[in-house]
Amino acid sequence: MGQFSPKINISFSLIIAFFRDICILIIVQNEHYPSIIFHDGEKYFHDGFQRCPFPSIKDAPTKYLSVIIPAYNEEERLPVMLDECIPYLEDRRKSSQGFDYELIIVDDGSRDKTTDVGMQYTKEYGSDRVRVLTLAKNRGKGGAVRMGMLSSRGKLLLFADADGATKFSDFEKVEGSLKELCSGMSDISESLGMSIGSRAHLEKDSVAHRSFFRTILMYGFHAMVWLLAVKEIKDTQCGFKIFTRRTGRIIFNSLHVERWAFDTEVLKIAQILGIPIKEVAVHWTEIEGSKITPVFTWIEMGMDLVLIWLRYFLGAWRISGDINK
Repeated sequence: MGQFSPKINISFSLIIAFFRDICILIIVQNEHYPSIIFHDGEKYFHDGFQRCPFPSIKDAPTKYLSVIIPAYNEEERLPVMLDECIPYLEDRRKSSQGFDYELIIVDDGSRDKTTDVGMQYTKEYGSDRVRVLTLAKNRGKGGAVRMGMLSSRGKLLLFADADGATKFSDFEKVEGSLKELCSGMSDISESLGMSIGSRAHLEKDSVAHRSFFRTILMYGFHAMVWLLAVKEIKDTQCGFKIFTRRTGRIIFNSLHVERWAFDTEVLKIAQILGIPIKEVAVHWTEIEGSKITPVFTWIEMGMDLVLIWLRYFLGAWRISGDINK
């Protein structure tokens, strides 16, 4: 049999040494567990008169549902979403015994009047119903969702995008599927499970309106998700996901990624821990004004996917908390 030339052997040795050094660097420079820092102003909400401390997800729940709305420069789109969301929740509150809710609008370091818009709804509905958490600086969508989750009071925790792309009444679909996952448990808040909205059934229509290059990028990202992260989920990125309180406490205390790829890490953590996941088709409409730059964002997310896989594979990232508690 033929042998490789000395030059090829040296090249292979250099490549192996390079990847070895990269792996060592990742292990040494990455904290095993995320460092979650609340700046002073992020610990409080305003009730219109004074600052009041946010509760902790470690506390016992006092609401049935918390809705977390991450918002970055959303002064124009946020009112449309809230004007659909709040009437639905108010109708449920009045018609369903035991149903009570809170909205937490997380202003992710916006440069516009997102916080002021949120406070208008606090004044109208009261701070027991609508609270605004204004972050000291932009963390990214994942960081904003996490901060809202960790400051919530609900037995069930839903995050929904500020653009209102998902029909909010489809909450009943994800709520129903989560209850099915947790059936037989006396306390749903301490059960394990999550239900996620899906747009996979709309993919054929969306492909017809995308350029060939964007379609290739989309399928490339899906392939990377399947290969490196989660295989059973068709739509990892839909901004309409609901968790039991216990599930949210475990996942969002373990989350490292704060930007667009955070959904994928959320699902990866759940699958590592064996937390049941149900995917449910929802009504979804594309809304103008997206903050995503398709090509750049997909490339950034692809790089994050590789790093998520590598860091968990190497043990550089670990999961906080004990799932058996």
